[in-house]
Amino acid sequence: MPDVDELVDRDRLRQFLELEAGEADEFEVERHDQGFSNETLFVQWGDRELVIRRPPPGATADTAHDVLREYTAIDALQDTGVPVPHTVASCSDHDVLGCDFYVMEKVEGDVLRFSEPERFADPDSRRRVGEELVDGLAAIHNVDHREVGLEEFGRPEGFSQRQVERWTEQIEWAFDETTSEREVPRLREVGDWLEENAPEEHPQTLVHGDYKLDNVVFAPGAPPEITGVLDWEMSTLGDPLCDLGWTLFFWPMEKDPTHKLGQTFLPNFVKKDGYPTRRELVDRYEQATGFPVDDLRFYRVLAVYKMAALGEMFYARYLMGHSDSSFYAMMEEGVPLLAEEATEVIEGERPL
Repeated sequence: MPDVDELVDRDRLRQFLELEAGEADEFEVERHDQGFSNETLFVQWGDRELVIRRPPPGATADTAHDVLREYTAIDALQDTGVPVPHTVASCSDHDVLGCDFYVMEKVEGDVLRFSEPERFADPDSRRRVGEELVDGLAAIHNVDHREVGLEEFGRPEGFSQRQVERWTEQIEWAFDETTSEREVPRLREVGDWLEENAPEEHPQTLVHGDYKLDNVVFAPGAPPEITGVLDWEMSTLGDPLCDLGWTLFFWPMEKDPTHKLGQTFLPNFVKKDGYPTRRELVDRYEQATGFPVDDLRFYRVLAVYKMAALGEMFYARYLMGHSDSSFYAMMEEGVPLLAEEATEVIEGERPL
């Protein structure tokens, strides 16, 4: 895990911030230790609290680490109904930090990852958390991407088919390393089903790519209100129902089978009384966007398949000795469980 000095040249960053944000007497930098992709740094700049997003050291500028792409999306959405942080500046001059990076203002509030704030621990607030989450997603999908200058932000035609191809390629890469330990033939069967059932036509909108409860910030106080949607590194133009399927994957319910893997990364507190059901979330989304949501099986299966692909890549890196994470090691059993879950969704055994 890199420390702050590996990520920031303080003198050069100070010079950059003086040009972009004015001079300041106080200057402190702290590394945020959450997340698996880009690095997040908190900067105290005078009386302003700023955030820097940059790739990890040595990362290539692929989609998962393209912070300037992330900045483009957030900056384009400044004057829309989508709650995003206020942008300050972006930088492609590697003489400053040795990489691309951008600066935005910090959004105050709570990220709901493994527990709910005490102020939300009542049925009305819990329902509002779910409604806010869906309303935020609908706001993204309702944006006219041409009006905000994102008309060249992606290739929406054939998006769903390409998603299947992309995650299948990642799984096959990981299988080269992991099959010597154990095989997951069911995951290939899921991939075949997705390839056969990918929609040829779908709505075309801006998509977030990783929209879920722990990628939004709820304002201090009550009632629950989202004041910032974070982590736009996977955003593009595509099929909005892929976002919806991913959001639903991270919304467990009491009726769902439980296993150790789900206990480690799902927000299981949303099983409590008052939180909307997945069906209620879908109904609200359909009303807010006008997009017909008749059969979500493909999108729900794709979400599980994507998580399985990530898990198999984690497990491969663990076997390669690139990580000693217990979470990565857990994927030896976790990915087969995900393949089983995807199969159950296909067969109608896991309804909304």
